[in-house]
Amino acid sequence: MHSDHYAPPTTLLGLLQRGRGQGARIAAEDRMSVAELVHGCIRWDWRWDSQVDDRHLYLARLIRDLELPLGPVVEMATAQDEDTRGRATGVLELLVLAGSADARAALPDFVPEEDEPSARRPVRRPDPYPERDSTGLLALLRDPAAPEGARTSALVALSLRPPEPALIPLVPGLGSADGTRPLPLLGKAVERLAEQAVPAAREWAASERAWLAEIGYAVLAAHGDEGDVPALIAELERRWVDRSWCGPDELARGLARLARFGPEAAGAVSLLRRFWLCTPHSYERADYLEALSAMGAPGMAEAYTESLWDCEPRARLLAVEHAPDRPDVRERLALLRDDPIEEPEVREAAAGRLAGLAR
Repeated sequence: MHSDHYAPPTTLLGLLQRGRGQGARIAAEDRMSVAELVHGCIRWDWRWDSQVDDRHLYLARLIRDLELPLGPVVEMATAQDEDTRGRATGVLELLVLAGSADARAALPDFVPEEDEPSARRPVRRPDPYPERDSTGLLALLRDPAAPEGARTSALVALSLRPPEPALIPLVPGLGSADGTRPLPLLGKAVERLAEQAVPAAREWAASERAWLAEIGYAVLAAHGDEGDVPALIAELERRWVDRSWCGPDELARGLARLARFGPEAAGAVSLLRRFWLCTPHSYERADYLEALSAMGAPGMAEAYTESLWDCEPRARLLAVEHAPDRPDVRERLALLRDDPIEEPEVREAAAGRLAGLAR
């Protein structure tokens, strides 16, 4: 089953595929009918980006909390397909940490790492041209005869150094040979230019070359002013129409930032809510949640409450901080605080929130 073929987000299967908190809450109301759906979400990888979208904890909790059969997961842990085997093993490892004797029997050799980092840490790249100054790197980028690999290395080096404004006029010419993508690390090098790149970014955003327009919108989202709000909303609308799930989080963060300067950004509320409800790229969901909150969108109490069950730790952290003080919320906060398989920062935040409510 291809990972693009998501069920509608209004169905239980669609909610579970996306790791939405609402899916876990509905599943708890009818435990007998959800086992096959949960097992299917382990058998097939529905994550839009397996490097950043979380599911293992979400699925392990469903199996544990709903007391679903573990046999199919154990069977998948011995599957010939390496990816299926890895997903099932990841769920079983969490269940071992949760105290499941059956999971321990299935993984007798599993030894938990005592200090396993939960944060996604960026990889620090070495400077490939430590002997060249920035002037020499820019000359290399200007040389049309330079190999693509050498120009890419020049961008890597620039991305590690202080901002170089002379890079700005070169950006439109720094695409791949076939013109379909930017050279690697171009966006990172431009990002370091911050406000200096804004005037040029307004021109890039209007380009017919998709990669150049994306770099332009990224700069405007991070550093543009309230005059850029209509363009950012229009781009968000285009990405909704095109179902471009990777990247609208940058636009959401930009609109949230600009919401402080005037009401125009609130025109994006409907779009942002649709992205929050429908995106298969769960890693971005927290950004939509923050943007909706910054714009004073209605219904945030329920959105935050649902997010206490979300698959993404960032969404759960926001929910721990902002969910309304109600008995059901306090009960969930206590469960997050005491859950041995929860992320440490979420457990700590839940403990702090409950302590504050008790005063």
